[in-house]
Amino acid sequence: MKLIDLYAKLKKDISYIEKELERSIDVDNDLLREASLHLLKAGGKRIRPVFVLLGAKFGTYDLARIKHVAVPLELIHMASLVHDDVIDDALTRRGQLTVRSKWDNRIAMYTGDYIFAKALSVVTQLPNPLIHQIMSKAIVEMSIGEMEQIRYFFNADQTFRDYLLRIKRKTALLIAISCQLGAIAAGAGEAASKSLYTYGYNVGMAFQVRDDILDLCGTEKEIGKPPGSDIRQGNITVPVIFALQDKSLRPGLLNEIQRIQQLDGQTDISGFIRTIRGSNGITRAEELASRYIDKAIAALEPLPDIQAKKDFTGIAHFIGNRSY
Repeated sequence: MKLIDLYAKLKKDISYIEKELERSIDVDNDLLREASLHLLKAGGKRIRPVFVLLGAKFGTYDLARIKHVAVPLELIHMASLVHDDVIDDALTRRGQLTVRSKWDNRIAMYTGDYIFAKALSVVTQLPNPLIHQIMSKAIVEMSIGEMEQIRYFFNADQTFRDYLLRIKRKTALLIAISCQLGAIAAGAGEAASKSLYTYGYNVGMAFQVRDDILDLCGTEKEIGKPPGSDIRQGNITVPVIFALQDKSLRPGLLNEIQRIQQLDGQTDISGFIRTIRGSNGITRAEELASRYIDKAIAALEPLPDIQAKKDFTGIAHFIGNRSY
């Protein structure tokens, strides 16, 4: 399955959500509106709203209702990106200037806070406490994930389990609840929403693992940033964790990580990247992503055999093999 084909099928509904996103961040303050729109217009795959839309297909599909979940989930994702860019001192994202780069860190932080607040405002249009609880809990977990990532910067002693918990909070959880809340908002049964949460969690974990592989193996054109951006920022990802388990490579890698940290990431890291690419870290990470994809597809098994189920399966295969 090509993702572009799915987007073509959902084009009308995605366009509707896009307009609602723009409407949701409208504000009288010119600077806040301009910064928020800049972030929105930078684009993105809108994969979380797509997951919401597909999840809702297992219930009563009412776009006027479902938008109150699809829009806030994308807003939460957008807000987290603004804050991420401040933490990472990022100049660009998807080839566009970041909010912090075009304005400054203060404007970026307030813009992110505003977008988070708007997300919570939009979801209150649905009088369902369960939806509110799931979404607010996810924001708390995401915040903890961000703090954990900072705590583990350049920490070569972090465990595989530390990494998994961090990416669950930072990435997988929001994708999981996108699938789950789409179903809940559409009135699908509890069994369906649980299956979709499990699917989304596993797809989200695979998505982040693939992202971490691409950061080390992709080209700047493919991934929209220079390879090795994670390690420059101090983020030690799973291919590196696996490579560090190789006793013959560990001393050299530890020296490289220490050097990169001392020079604040402003150094040539081509040797570090070559070492990771030549280790078994990449292969093991790819196997990990494949296992998550298999679990995601297995989670769909109890669901009715409708087109949305096939689409979810196609997305899983795409994420497991994506190169951008």
